[in-house]
This record gives sequence, C-alpha cells and structure tokens, in this order.
Amino acid sequence: MSRSGVSVTAVESRPAGTLEPSGHRPLGARVKAFIELTKPRIIELLLMTTIPVMFLAAQGVPDLRLVVITCLGGYLSAGGANALNMYIDRDIDALMHRTERRPLVTGMVKPWECLVFGISLAVASTLMFGLLVNWLSAALSLGALLFYVVVYTMLLKRRTSQNIVWGGIAGCLPVFIGWSAVTNEVSWAAVILFLVMFFWTPPHYWPLSMKVKEDYQRVGVPMLPAIASNVTVATQIVVYSWIMVLVSLLLWPLGYVGWFYPLVAVLAGGLWLWEAHALRARARAGLTGAKLKEMRLFHWSITYVSLVFAAVAIDPFLR
Repeated sequence: MSRSGVSVTAVESRPAGTLEPSGHRPLGARVKAFIELTKPRIIELLLMTTIPVMFLAAQGVPDLRLVVITCLGGYLSAGGANALNMYIDRDIDALMHRTERRPLVTGMVKPWECLVFGISLAVASTLMFGLLVNWLSAALSLGALLFYVVVYTMLLKRRTSQNIVWGGIAGCLPVFIGWSAVTNEVSWAAVILFLVMFFWTPPHYWPLSMKVKEDYQRVGVPMLPAIASNVTVATQIVVYSWIMVLVSLLLWPLGYVGWFYPLVAVLAGGLWLWEAHALRARARAGLTGAKLKEMRLFHWSITYVSLVFAAVAIDPFLR
C-alpha cells in the first residue's frame, strides 16, 4: 500500500482495455510517451524563469552557448524529476481523471523503464551542468530535483495541505541556476526573484486544485482546496498574491533594475490582485462550478510570470 492508502497495483487493476498491450507499442508512440514523462509544459515555465535571469545577471546578452547548455541541462534535470514523480505517484495517477492517461497508467511505459529513465536524466543533467557550466549550478540543479522528488513527492504531498507551499521551492530554484550559470554565485537579486516564485506558486496552483479537488479527495491527497472551503482557499490566495506583488517590486529600490521592470511589475501585479480579489468575492458569494471561474486566475498566473520575467530580461537594455 502507498502512504495515501492507494495500492500501487491500482494500475494493473484498471478495467480491461485501458492498458496498452505490451507487444503493440509503436516506436513513435513510445518516444512520445517518454517525452510525456518529462512534463514538457511544466518545463517551459521553468525555462521561462531561467533565461531572463541570465540576461539580468549579465546586464545584457549572456553567452548564447551558455544559455543553450543551461536550458538543455535544466530540461534534463526537471524532466528527470518529473519522471521520478510519475514513478512514485503511479498508484494515485491511475485513479485521478486528470492523470489517468499518463504513460505509466496506460502501460505505454513500464515502471522500471520510467525509474531508469528518470535516474539517467538526473545523472546526465548534473554532469552537464558541472562539466560545461559550473559545479554550483550542478549542485543547485541536483538539489531542485531531489527536493521535488524526495521532499515534495515522497514526504509532503500526501501528508500536509502545505505540500505545494514548501514543495514549490523546487520550482523556484531555476532562478538561482540561471544566475549562477552566468556569475558562479547567487546574489540578492536572485533571492528576490526566488521569493517572487515562492509566493507565486500556491496562488498559481490552488485555483487548478480547486477545479479538480474531487480527484485529490478521491485519492486522499490533502491539497488545500480538497480539505478547505473555497472561501478559505481564496483568502489564502489573496494573501500570497499581495506578498508576491510587493516582493517583486524590491528589485527597483535595491538598484537591480531601471524604470521598465517596475512599470511592468506594477501593471501585471495589479491585474493579478484584481483577479485574486474577484475570485474571493465569487467564493464568498457561494458561487461554485463554472460560476466560480477559478481557472481565470490560473491562466493569468502563467501570463503574469511571462510578462514579469520578460521585463527582467528587457530592463538591462533600457537603463
């Protein structure tokens, strides 16, 4: 049995026809399945925070070869972490509608293949960072992977409603990796952007969790929306949102950016706060289902990160 009480044999006990026959797994579908193990859409977001920080650290255009290596190493590291996450969570993935078509659940990839794949990516990414970038970046990359797999997936996810708050640290570390790749150190500017991502993660993920909370309730994973009222979750979202926006503005008085970044941060942050407060108002009014419109904030959260970190990259050219 798993920690959530869901048997790892749940994958094998699914209704007939949901698993791909082991003898009929086309090469193209297999390749696609292994790519899916890395969760490419999540990695896009991680790289979206890594690259702009490299521009800020370089105060201009960084070495493009370094950018390519850092992005590739970051993809391998995050991809390895995501594959190992799927290996560990294959029991509950089989029972959640949101994840029931993942490669381990359908049988397109076997558990041992996923485990070997994830470990191989972890080793390859660490060596790539260490040999071609620097060992500080390698250590940060490996630390992010281990934090996501061990601290979040194995220790926090099935035990506490604060899982995504502290587990989200793994997704904040690409900021440090991008900065250290250029400078071989970590500055206060990187710490501020790390904190922006730290306070961004819960109000980014909780709206999605609100929409699929029945999935989490079914498998006993205590995501906050699965165990608390919509009003409580929305209030927490507002609190984290205000802290995030205020922290994002610290780069300006500390002299790391010029006029362009704070302008974008204020405008994007203002729209974020509008959406966060609107979500709380709908929750307080007792609206549920489609009327709650929780995904509006989720989608805007991705746009917010894109705009703010694009401003991070552009600002050095306008000072």
